[in-house]
Amino acid sequence: MQTVKVDLGRRSYDIAIGGGLLAEAGERIAALRPGARVVIVTDDNLARVHLSALQASLDKSGVAHSTVTVAPGEASKSMTVLSQVISGLLQARLERNDLVVALGGGVIGDLAGFAAAVTRRGVDFVQIPTSLLAQVDSSVGGKTGVNAAEGKNLIGAFHQPVLVIADTDLLRTLPPREFRAGYAEVVKYGLIDRPEFFEWLEENREEIFAFGPALEQAIATSCTAKAQVVSADETESGARALLNLGHTFGHALEAATGYDGTRLVHGEAVAIGTTLAHEFSNRMNLCDADTVSRVRRHLVAAGLPVDTGEVPGGLPPADRLLDYIGQDKKVKRGRLTFILTKGLGRSYIADDVPPAEVLAFLSGKLQKR
Repeated sequence: MQTVKVDLGRRSYDIAIGGGLLAEAGERIAALRPGARVVIVTDDNLARVHLSALQASLDKSGVAHSTVTVAPGEASKSMTVLSQVISGLLQARLERNDLVVALGGGVIGDLAGFAAAVTRRGVDFVQIPTSLLAQVDSSVGGKTGVNAAEGKNLIGAFHQPVLVIADTDLLRTLPPREFRAGYAEVVKYGLIDRPEFFEWLEENREEIFAFGPALEQAIATSCTAKAQVVSADETESGARALLNLGHTFGHALEAATGYDGTRLVHGEAVAIGTTLAHEFSNRMNLCDADTVSRVRRHLVAAGLPVDTGEVPGGLPPADRLLDYIGQDKKVKRGRLTFILTKGLGRSYIADDVPPAEVLAFLSGKLQKR
């Protein structure tokens, strides 16, 4: 097992990474918050696969618990479902010294974390991420929220967990598509500012996908990278925006598909968005074509989409995609902000990107479908 610390002073917390940790969840929670009751938030699919093991672990440690379940999928990140979860927490008589436990992927973590942030003006919560994407990204850093019709994650709050338990054994139950999608977020950390990690991924990708020792190391390295950024810029007022590499384009693609996970899941959108960010950087004479080819080649080798034409059902016109980009959280006083790159692992925050350049770029990409 490896432990990564997110250093936020009195609100610091650990990320425990390793196999078999779900069985230890009750012990860890009881030690962290003696006497606290727990409300587990999960979805119907995960409840069938992992809930009984978590409940058994809590029972073994004498932790009282109840459960709130929601439908699986991105559609549950809505104000309607958020209200249902909050009602479930209140009906369970959750008190401010109790805990919410998010058992699930990014959707559940974001939803449960936001519910915890606003119920009784804030209760603490524990993340038990069950997907690769959640283990390396969404469970760490305190971003919680739901989607709006206007765009992804536009309603939410920063609310840090008090513990993250990343059991790598849970990843074995993931559909291959979801595992591949999570890998896009792993690659992101190398492309932001760790070119040596990207090179390591090129060498170890097959072992990662075979659930070898490299998987745990990839997760730990990703969490370490994110923890360092979050510790330095918790509320994304500066450098933390770099973690959105690929997400400005990716979120627009998700919004354009109506968050329909049968067409496009988040990690796939990030893979396409990351490729677009590198291609756009090349168009703006910021990085060379070899960098773009290398990024595309690695993502394709991992089984991920890299082109807009790979989105089932097609996409709206470029001007509509630009409208979605205009709703991005990084936009400041109407100025578009992107995470672009000057080369492999040399990403930077580019503010005031000309909308006309983005529109022309997207129009060209969509015409090539």
